[in-house]
Formats: sequence, structure tokens, C-alpha cells
Amino acid sequence: MSTKASKPNLSHSQVTEIIKRLYGWTVSVIRPLPSYDDQNFYVAPSEGGEYVLKVMNSADSHNITLIELQTHAMNFLHQRGLPAQTALPTLTGKLMSLEEFDCGFGLQTYLVHLLTYLPGTTVAKITCSPQILYDVGKMAATLDTVLLQMEHPNINVLQREDFIWNLASVPLLNQYIHVMDGDPVQKVVKAVLEQYQIQVVPKLPLFRKCINHGDFNDHNLLVNPDGPTKYKISGILDFGDMSCGYFVFELAITIMYMMIENPNPVDVGGPVVAGWESVFPLNEAERDSLYLLVLCRFCQSLVLARHAVIQQPENEEYLMITARTGVRHLCRLWELGKEEVERIWFQSAAQFGQP
Repeated sequence: MSTKASKPNLSHSQVTEIIKRLYGWTVSVIRPLPSYDDQNFYVAPSEGGEYVLKVMNSADSHNITLIELQTHAMNFLHQRGLPAQTALPTLTGKLMSLEEFDCGFGLQTYLVHLLTYLPGTTVAKITCSPQILYDVGKMAATLDTVLLQMEHPNINVLQREDFIWNLASVPLLNQYIHVMDGDPVQKVVKAVLEQYQIQVVPKLPLFRKCINHGDFNDHNLLVNPDGPTKYKISGILDFGDMSCGYFVFELAITIMYMMIENPNPVDVGGPVVAGWESVFPLNEAERDSLYLLVLCRFCQSLVLARHAVIQQPENEEYLMITARTGVRHLCRLWELGKEEVERIWFQSAAQFGQP
């Protein structure tokens, strides 16, 4: 969990200086891009091209091995035809650089790297047809399947014990649940955490392992028009939450985020499951845990966003994007219950694409 003191706030002139010194380019266009706890800039040098300068928060900047591995994964996926960004080498041939800045909390070290800019619109800004939801599910499963083939001497750093955003870390939410004191939804969150221990924990050994992207959300997926009414996925962003996990975790995370902006959120699961299973069919234990894992991701988003707002009140609007809508969806799924939601999802998945 990042705090306000660790989030960078570089000025445009500092960014211009970094680009000139590290990459030898003169910036002609620069604009800030949204970020949860890092700082991102769109950069267009006068020499041509479009890039994203990513300035990691000072807490994560100490974890160079992990960031190197995330960068390696992006390149690995890109080489295999998936639309991931790639990092550009500095003038001295490095894919990242540690820089010291005073962002108002004394001199701190921030890891900086320049990534290719992927054009497109975020999925959050379009009306998602069942076909796009199917494609998103298919892409998530494809990504996890391809990452299984990745080799790296430091791959073990993805065994991120106690990483708060991993769905294996759901029990750790208990230490943050006090941020919801006085909120009636706290009762639902507590009940979901209890069910996780009873229903999911015993099944973990039956889930198939993989490396998760871990944040396959509607702001991290880009699309471009593909004909008059269709879209094609053109970008997968932000590998900062990558960790060792299970295939079903990725699916649950994807369903949850695809529900956020959808006018018929409960119906989202069917097409996403259909797309996912076209690549990686679920086993019985995974299928039986999916409903609860989706609820758990809503709980993570809600509790951790509330906690982050206490740390960064000035960033509340961005931090609460998912959580505000998520509360309604969490309560609706809880009211409908496991049996009914599974019936909707799995029947719709089975019928998807049939005339």
C-alpha cells in the first residue's frame, strides 16, 4: 500500500529534463495521465513517436527486481503478438533509471522508465457489447496461458506473499475493515470474508496455478474501432499487480471490473466466461468458487480504496472510481445469491454465440 508521501509529483519541466538527459530527446507535447499511486505522462518528442513516462512511487521503486520482471513480461507478451507496451532503452542501454527528486517529502528515489504509447480508448469509455466482453475474457485467458511459458532467473519474485491485491490475500482485509465502521455495507464485506475462509480456502489446492496480470480492468484495456460498430482490443496496460496466483483469480478480477460501468452488470459474467473458456475451460472447483471470488474482488476494491483515501484525500475522485459503483454491484450480487448468479452466468456462457 502506497502512502501520500511516496507518490511522485514531478513537474512538466522535470519530465522534460529527464527525457532529454536519459533519452536524448526534446519534448514537444506532454500531458499527465491518471494513475493510482504512480505518476504517468504522455510524452511526444519533436524527434517523433509517442511514449508514456512512468514514474514509480518511492515505495515500489525499491523493488527493482520485480519491476524488471514486469518489464520482461510485457516484452515477452509483445513478442508473442499480445498488445502490451514495451520499455525503451536509455542512451546507456538501460530499460529503467533510478532518479532522486524532492516531491515535498525530502529527497527520495523514484524509478523511471519510458514505455511505448498504445493508442486507443479505454474499455471504461465504450458501451460493451457481449462480443467485446467475450473478447476481454478470451484475452485474459490467453495472457495467463502465454505467461506460463515465460522463463526468467528471478521469476520467484512474483511469489508476492501478502501482496494485498492478490485474491489469496483476502483474509488480510480484516486489518483494514475498520475503515468501513458505520457503513451498513461492512456487514456484507464481513460475511464475504467469512465465506472465503469456509468455501474458497479448502479448494485452493484444486485451482490451477499461473501468473496473474492481477488488474485486468476497464481502465487498463484499450480498444480501437474495428468496422462501423465493432471494437478490437488494442492494448493491455499496467503490469504492476502481477503475481503468482491461479487462473480463476484472473477470471474473477476480469468479471468484476467489466461489471463496473455496465448497465446490466449481472449479465456481464456470461460472455466473459464464454470467452475465457474458449481458451481455458474451468474445472469444477474453479467454477464453484467464481461467484465468491468476484465478491471478494469487490470487497478488496472497496476496503482498500477507502483506506487509500485516508492516505491521499486529494486523490479521492480517482481512487473511488471503482469503489463507488462497486458497492451497488456487491450488494446486488449478494442479494441474488450464489445459485441465481451462477445460473445466469453459466447458462448465458453455454448459449453464447448460438443462433
